[in-house]
Amino acid sequence: MQLPESEPIEEDRLVRRAQKGDREAFNLLVLTHQGFVYNLAVRSLSDPDEAQDIAQEAFLRAWMALPRFKARSRFRTWLFRIVVNLCYTRLPGLRRELDALPVDEASGLMDESRVNPSKAAEVSEQRDYLHRQIENLPDSYRVMIVLRYQQGFSYAEIAEILELPMGTVKTGLHRARKRLREALQTYQEAPA
Repeated sequence: MQLPESEPIEEDRLVRRAQKGDREAFNLLVLTHQGFVYNLAVRSLSDPDEAQDIAQEAFLRAWMALPRFKARSRFRTWLFRIVVNLCYTRLPGLRRELDALPVDEASGLMDESRVNPSKAAEVSEQRDYLHRQIENLPDSYRVMIVLRYQQGFSYAEIAEILELPMGTVKTGLHRARKRLREALQTYQEAPA
């Protein structure tokens, strides 16, 4: 089954149809979100096989729970919460790390400057290095980074998905970005 390219998918309509048992509508929702779900799981677990299992289980749970979905949040947010909760069961330390983050608001959070070297090879090397550093972050920070920068969720959506206070999300992202900036600076200062 392929997604129709000529007409935009109306997610709300698909959700309503799927809630009534329409498997084709649910299949379209799966096709729409499977890449995001798998990416979140693989980034959280660092294991492609486990991530595949999580993705399949997440969609199964979504199908089973869909009749009770009240659309208080977007379907994607609800689905990602299912994925994160499943990852918690696979990574027992993840919930403890998230809960241990302080709730205080951090100031000066958004230093979003991008490194833009002139040579494409340097950019590629730095990107690869940065991806390795993301993989080395504590699980809680890695999940937040993935949700924010790879999946494009807002702070409010991340807080909802992870069931954390907004301040905890802001602080966690600030600390993760700080670690990544420091790692990148060390990388850039290292002799070639």
